[in-house]
Amino acid sequence: MVRASGYLQTLDDFRAIPLTTSERGISVRLGDVARVQVGPEMRRGIGELDGEGEAVGGVIVMRSGKNALETIRAVKLKMAELQKTLPQGVQVVTTYDRSGLIERAVKNLGTKLVEEFIVVALVCFAFLFHLRSSFVAIVSLPLGILASFIVMRWQGVNANIMSLGGIAIAIGAMVDAAVVMIENAHKHIERWHHAHPGEKLEGEAHWKVIGASAAEVGPALFFSLLVITLSFIPVFTLQAQEGRLFGPLAFTKTYAMAAAAGLSVTLIPVLMGLLIRGRIPSEDRNPINRFLIRIYQPLLARVLAAPKATLAVAVLLLLVSLWPLSRIGSEFLPAMEEGDLLYMPTALPGLSAGKAGELLQQTDRLIRTVPEVRSVYGKAGRAETATDPAPLEMFETTIQLKPRDQWRAGMTMDKLVEELDRTVRVPGLANIWVPPIRNRIDMLATGIKSAVGIKVAGPDLATIDRVAKEIEQAVKPVAGVGSALAERLSGGRYVDIDIKREAAARYGLNVADVQAVIGSAIGGENIGETVEGLQRFPINLRYPREIRDSLDALRQLPIVTERGQRLLLADVAEVKVTDGPPMLRSENARLSGWIYVDVRGRDLSGVVREMQREVAAKVQLPPGYSVSWSGQFEYLERATQKLKLVVPFTLLIIFVLLYLTFRRIDEALLIMATLPFALVGGVWLLWALGYNLSVAGAVGFIALAGVAAEFGVIMLLYLKHAWEDRSEDTEAELHRAIEHGAVMRVRPKAMTVAVILAGLFPILWGGGAGSEVMQRIAAPMVGGMITAPLLSMFLVPAAYLLIRRPRKTRVAVPQAA
Repeated sequence: MVRASGYLQTLDDFRAIPLTTSERGISVRLGDVARVQVGPEMRRGIGELDGEGEAVGGVIVMRSGKNALETIRAVKLKMAELQKTLPQGVQVVTTYDRSGLIERAVKNLGTKLVEEFIVVALVCFAFLFHLRSSFVAIVSLPLGILASFIVMRWQGVNANIMSLGGIAIAIGAMVDAAVVMIENAHKHIERWHHAHPGEKLEGEAHWKVIGASAAEVGPALFFSLLVITLSFIPVFTLQAQEGRLFGPLAFTKTYAMAAAAGLSVTLIPVLMGLLIRGRIPSEDRNPINRFLIRIYQPLLARVLAAPKATLAVAVLLLLVSLWPLSRIGSEFLPAMEEGDLLYMPTALPGLSAGKAGELLQQTDRLIRTVPEVRSVYGKAGRAETATDPAPLEMFETTIQLKPRDQWRAGMTMDKLVEELDRTVRVPGLANIWVPPIRNRIDMLATGIKSAVGIKVAGPDLATIDRVAKEIEQAVKPVAGVGSALAERLSGGRYVDIDIKREAAARYGLNVADVQAVIGSAIGGENIGETVEGLQRFPINLRYPREIRDSLDALRQLPIVTERGQRLLLADVAEVKVTDGPPMLRSENARLSGWIYVDVRGRDLSGVVREMQREVAAKVQLPPGYSVSWSGQFEYLERATQKLKLVVPFTLLIIFVLLYLTFRRIDEALLIMATLPFALVGGVWLLWALGYNLSVAGAVGFIALAGVAAEFGVIMLLYLKHAWEDRSEDTEAELHRAIEHGAVMRVRPKAMTVAVILAGLFPILWGGGAGSEVMQRIAAPMVGGMITAPLLSMFLVPAAYLLIRRPRKTRVAVPQAA
């Protein structure tokens, strides 16, 4: 094999490249006519660590659909191997690691699930006084959750805050059917012993009693669990970001409830027959049950004596609840404490690389002075990738915080952000402090890095810039606006070279000829590459810096024509400095300018509504220009519009299910008409806790409506059975039937409320990673568990009395004792 090698390996090799040879044989080399040196590429980004100096930064990008925790662990192992191969003194420092957040969130919700298991079991035992019955009640929990995990595994849904949260909020409702069936079995067994004193219930007679008790309530319970399951249809219809966030929650809750519905009509009756045996304590022996009946019976008698007044009071309470509802703000999602922060200020345009590095180091040092900060890594500009088109004036600082047990006493995330905002006050920088993951999601979806973004679109940049500045000034005074900054569409400095066509033509040059000289002489032209192992570096040709570093020098640049004429650039072009846009943005084929607004201490929707009023009053839009509102507000508006469309359709489906259950339109309408009253408690608790109504809160209200429908179904079922057992069709008999059906079933209703509350209290009052979103889901349900039971225990009997009251026969109504 023959190989010929001619690599240029040193700068001297470049300098020795021959260009031409004179008639006397004298060789002219590249080094004779040019300066050969190693030079830098144009600088587009700067990285800085802890305010101590520049550092090279890298980002690990995970493939879509992969498990984040597994990927991070694999990266850490690989980085540990890489560290051993690095030169002495070179160290790989982790500046952001979200595995801690994932582990904390999953552990927190896992702990909440265990707590719910224990509390639900204790509640069942407290009401039933029978250990094996309590076991039957809670056996549907692990089996239902296991079924959810199996389907999650098959579907590819990971265990995260939302997916585990769906299971957590479903736990209380999952055991409702089992609780009602077990309590009904206790009633039938107690009734059998009264009818057969001294006999032992066993064998075929035992299974008949269990079968009859299950058949009595099973179908209605199955349908009620289907109602709860179908109530989450609106969540499935959410699109884009809100759909991706709440989709796992909706899936896992649906899987859990579907499994519970199936178990309630298959496994639970069998377990009741096997385990509910022996000595069953009667209901009147339980002090809790006696206390509830003693309170409920006289109150129900008063309600039945004045059913219309009861309905009027309920309507009044519903109308009064409009007051707290009008004072509840709205937001897309509550701010979740991720454990770290992102500082994303925006500087004014025209920033040099040196000044950007200086500001970056200055802000990093200021941030590092706060005791709760562990490390700070700042980035200005962009990396060597087309996926990050950031200018030098765009800063991005990742702040790793110490564990919460190392924070100062009384310090919270809100207080920490306020202190950082006071500490980092640099002229020309508008501060924005955001959680890292949430910021990435927002920027990927809308490009907006703040909570609210305002986009001005139109045909002319100068007009867009003027309107954007006016909007910035209009929204700054609005309460709740932490900072507002309009991206400047002017301020970029450009050297404009206007070619004189006629002058160039006199020298035989056209515009392309002059532009070619300008491009290669000033901008530089890559004429080749050097090969250094696996690396490639460009070889660039252009004029020396000293003859192109000022306008006068540029005007004196020599140009040689094909005819050998020597002239200056000023002879064929006008050289001047002008202002221009530092960067162009466009959306929907229209130029646009963006205003970033940081919202603090107030609900998102309220701030945006007020800003919209201020902009409408103070900013006059020219014809052909438009203003749109983006960021998290865009998600909120889209989710709200979708829910307005889908919720009525879902209610129609639930109405059809209720009709199939009761076979009467009036009874199905009764359940549907009472649902708004069940939501009253959720509204008041949201207001009392100071929570804003978010998509998470809407999910909580949807779940509450499903549970309230179940309460109404169970109560109506008891009332129908009590009425069907009576022989006379009189109003007095109807009163007695309703009172018997309602009072004698206090225990299952109290148990269903208690187990749901037992499942929700650990979420509502707990803390930890991910608790912010779960608390907003649990709050409406906990508040509704106060009004929904009252609804089923008083409003449904009163309405049922009016529906079933005989129209012809009127007899005296027994008064309350």
